[in-house]
Amino acid sequence: MAPAPPSTSSDITLNINGEKHTLPVDHRTTLLDALRERLDLTGTKKGCDQGQCGACTVLLDGRRAVSCLQLAVAAEGRDITTIEGMAEGDRLHPVQQAFLDLDGYQCGYCTPGQICSAIAVIEEHAAGWPSAATDDIRPEAGPPLLSAEEIRERMSGNLCRCGAYVSIVQAVARAAQAKSEEAAA
Repeated sequence: MAPAPPSTSSDITLNINGEKHTLPVDHRTTLLDALRERLDLTGTKKGCDQGQCGACTVLLDGRRAVSCLQLAVAAEGRDITTIEGMAEGDRLHPVQQAFLDLDGYQCGYCTPGQICSAIAVIEEHAAGWPSAATDDIRPEAGPPLLSAEEIRERMSGNLCRCGAYVSIVQAVARAAQAKSEEAAA
């Protein structure tokens, strides 16, 4: 008698927005599908389902990831933050507030992914990570000025079909400035 084939599903525990969720998943289930279809966290959007549009961007351990290319089983044990976990009660995250104040959205479909990416962009910049638009990448040069060109380059993995890019860049710049002022105080 042949041995039984290995199971293609497992019970996993995902730490999402500070809460643990245990659920059975097929090993081929993407993090995006687990979030939307299994946990009803529908703020993360399904766009291209190929990792090219950024609509499904979430934060994994504080770094941005397109959840349509991330397997749910590979996210076990990591801190996952979705758009639903950004606000603190009724107080919006500063990036969310900047998007609202500066009309960094139109239809709103890409906005959750844009906001998650923007939060990571601001952190990456503050940590001194260069981008393809950074002129001087020497460590002693320090972080580059977070110019519109830098923001556009760093946000280039997130598409907006409505074309709200000008407002998105302004919102990221405002939120980054607010974070910088808060850190200096």
